[in-house]
Amino acid sequence: MANMEKILVIEDDAAVQRALRRTFESAGFDVSIASDGMMAMETFRATMPRLVILDLRLPGKSGQDLCREIKHESSNVPILVLSAASDVLDKVLLLELGADDYVTKPFSPRELLARVRAALRRLNQASDKLEAFSFDDVEVNFSRMELHRSGQLIPLTPQEFKMLRFFLNNQERAISRTELLNEVWGYHNYPTTRTVDTHILRLRQKLEQDPTDPVHFRTVHGTGYKFVR
Repeated sequence: MANMEKILVIEDDAAVQRALRRTFESAGFDVSIASDGMMAMETFRATMPRLVILDLRLPGKSGQDLCREIKHESSNVPILVLSAASDVLDKVLLLELGADDYVTKPFSPRELLARVRAALRRLNQASDKLEAFSFDDVEVNFSRMELHRSGQLIPLTPQEFKMLRFFLNNQERAISRTELLNEVWGYHNYPTTRTVDTHILRLRQKLEQDPTDPVHFRTVHGTGYKFVR
């Protein structure tokens, strides 16, 4: 099992645990299970998984708190959230905290497996690309999840880092809002493309000399946006 990609399932329902273990082991993954929020971080540190499947409602510690802690310790590990809750605000909150996808119970094991593979594919593609970049007075290091402007540390959310990295890896190319949602958020049924506009506005406010007249994060009318160095 040493050559298998490791997945950590954080889920308290024994029946769901069994179903997920069966699904992913049959697909060739090495699966570890944590049954509550308290043991989840210990298991995460012990196994160092490539991807985490996280139930939103857990005994001991909330899924939101665990999502935040995992991303703080290992920002590149994809997190797929499972929840019986269908509240849109839960989805928005988890994605803002850095979750890569959100699946509502009951779910199709085949669909979940496809989403896991897509998240790992995006992770592998990102690992082959730039880790540091600079433009104007901005310097960003994706390995350390740090961005400085004129030597001053500028805080970015995990989702803002993801969006910035996608733009830098696709310079000069017009990117639609739908593509940004699919590639950056990894969630194909996101409630509104307006969230893209909100994140672009934040990046402009933090990184442009004049956010009202952006030089780098440009609007492409009728399409979406593009980054120009």
